[in-house]
Amino acid sequence: MADDKLSDVEREAVKQRAAELRKQSSRKGGSKKEKDRQDAIEAIEGLPEPDKALAQMVHEVVSEVAPDLDPKTWYGFPSYARDGKVLVFFQQASKFDERYSTLGFQTIANLDDGDMWPTSYALIADTPAVRKRIAELVTKAIA
Repeated sequence: MADDKLSDVEREAVKQRAAELRKQSSRKGGSKKEKDRQDAIEAIEGLPEPDKALAQMVHEVVSEVAPDLDPKTWYGFPSYARDGKVLVFFQQASKFDERYSTLGFQTIANLDDGDMWPTSYALIADTPAVRKRIAELVTKAIA
C-alpha cells in the first residue's frame, strides 16, 4: 500500500508555494509582472553555486529567445509563464540534494514529438552548446 504522506522536501515545497501565493495577493502598488520578475531574480540570487550560475544562464537564454514569457517563482523555482501558466522552469539540484539541476517544461509547452518526448533535461554546465540547446527547446516550446 502506497504511503500518502508528503516527504519533508515535498512539505517544504507546498509551504513555499503557499507563501508565494500569499505574497502575491498581499502586494500593493506596481505591476504584478514586475513583482513576479523581481521574485524570480531574487530566487536565482539566493541559490548556492553551481545552481545560481545555471539558473542565471537559463534566465538569460529564456529572456533572450522568449521575451514575452513572464519570469516568476513556482514552488520556489525560477520559472517562465505565458498567460499566468508556467511553461518552463529551472529546478535546482540543491533543493533535493540531487547530482544535477533540471530544465523542465510543463504541458503547455509545444514539445510534442510522436508518442513520447522528453519534458525534463539535466543541466550540469553553462557552455555554448547548452545555451544553444536551451534556446532551441524554448523556441520550440513557445511555437
